[in-house]
Amino acid sequence: MNGATLETLDAMRTALRGPVVGPRDPEYREARTVHNAMIDKRPAAVVRCADAADVMAAVGFVRDAGLTLAVRGGGHSGAGLCLVDDGVTVDLSPMRWTHVDPAARTATVGGGTTLGDLDHATHAFGLATPSGILSSTGVGGLALGGGHGYLTRKYGLTIDNLLAADVVLADGTSVRADSTTHPDLFWALRGGGGNFGVVTSFTFRLHPVDTVGVAITLWPVDRIHDVLRWYRDFLPQAPEDLNGFFAALTVPPGPPFPEEIHGQKMCGVVWCWTGDPELLETALEPVEDPGRPAFHFMAPMPYTVLQAMFDELLPPGLQWYWRGNFFDRISDDAVDVHAKYAGNLPTALSTTHLYPVDAAAHRLGPDDTAWAYRDAVWSGVIAGIDPDPDNAEQLRQWCVDYWEELHPHSMGGTYVNFIGAGETPDRIRATYRDHYDRLAAIKRTYDPHNFFHANQNIRPAPSPGTLDE
Repeated sequence: MNGATLETLDAMRTALRGPVVGPRDPEYREARTVHNAMIDKRPAAVVRCADAADVMAAVGFVRDAGLTLAVRGGGHSGAGLCLVDDGVTVDLSPMRWTHVDPAARTATVGGGTTLGDLDHATHAFGLATPSGILSSTGVGGLALGGGHGYLTRKYGLTIDNLLAADVVLADGTSVRADSTTHPDLFWALRGGGGNFGVVTSFTFRLHPVDTVGVAITLWPVDRIHDVLRWYRDFLPQAPEDLNGFFAALTVPPGPPFPEEIHGQKMCGVVWCWTGDPELLETALEPVEDPGRPAFHFMAPMPYTVLQAMFDELLPPGLQWYWRGNFFDRISDDAVDVHAKYAGNLPTALSTTHLYPVDAAAHRLGPDDTAWAYRDAVWSGVIAGIDPDPDNAEQLRQWCVDYWEELHPHSMGGTYVNFIGAGETPDRIRATYRDHYDRLAAIKRTYDPHNFFHANQNIRPAPSPGTLDE
């Protein structure tokens, strides 16, 4: 670490309320640890910001020192973008707070808030907003990428429910972005990732969600052709109250799964029903159509319980490698690819998911937000997962091989949060389609020097009259 960097860290320690953790500090190892244990980056410092003022000051110090800045919310970035070697991570995890206005049906959260924090606070009022499927996920990264989960078919994407955001810009100032103030920035934040600033708070619209109907239906993996063809036809025409993500998996040992299917490779659907609980069984009567399931579980449960259902199965510290695609249909050829790789899951935790992004998510127009795939019906992810670092290359290779065979049957782009480490810049362009140029122009306005580049990066458009580099 050079003298200028040390001087910058000392200046931040003096000026900021939150701790500045460097390589010599005993907390450093824990501070640079993120959810994905495959990520092993060594920043010059991790700045644990106590509030927005800390973020503003840290941005100024890092920018003036010519260092690279990364932003950590929940630490779930599969590609490890919340850390940067020899740079500075602005860690928002101390900013975990939620304020619910039940009368207005809104919630405002700090930039380090997790989905579990948000769900806990809103559930007390019988309210929720669409988000992901692991309660340990950070709100910030998920929301800036788009956000889909159990409530998407009923209430849209997370960004469809974002009402406002407080953003620290590259010049160290803070602005509030909403539909009337900085509307271009607000448009870009809804799907454009962390390219435009550090979001220190989000305000979301809430919806009445309390107890939901939950079901898990599994079939042996050799039935995947029949199951996936049924699923692709059934779900898009099902009531919006019914959401279900398809998965290929190895059945984990533990409830609610009976011992006789533990360790077996299966395919199936995890369902969430937001309608009348008495109608869940009727809504799921068609699960018999592709053949009698090997396992079918149904129960009402608090939405917060569903949100945390897979937390213990996928704790921090596992090896992860993932890639994704958007699909407007699941062709027979795509089913064949899924069958080939789902029957050969490399480890017990490796999986593939197809999340529905239709119904309410299709109500917004294609240009209403930076999310460019309003015509997609599914957002797919292939995830190689295991606790053993020795299996990291095996996970990566299985995922890449699977993705390369499946990609020709996709729409070309993907959910930006599912872009894996090492993918090329053309994947980002494909993900934003015709929106990319508008995003690049907004980037030029708010971050002309590409200070925020430790992300799925959108380069600022060249100024008028200049040549692109």
